[in-house]
Amino acid sequence: MSSSTRWTIVLVLLAPAVVLPLLVGIYARNDPELWGFPFFYWFQFLLIPVAAVLTTVAYQLTKGDERPPEHEDDPVETIR
Repeated sequence: MSSSTRWTIVLVLLAPAVVLPLLVGIYARNDPELWGFPFFYWFQFLLIPVAAVLTTVAYQLTKGDERPPEHEDDPVETIR
């Protein structure tokens, strides 16, 4: 998989975790209720594990994708 394809997938995985909470109009209602909780509350709580799973998958995709050093004597590489 090419690097640009991998980063596109990461962007698609992380977008719902950022965009959905900002779209208040899609979940600003009471029905349907789940165990007495209005939709507004349980939808936000549902987003927490969904965002965690999507972030974990995105991290796993990028874990082995390290930048090559720009110089031979790169201080960051020296520290590692």
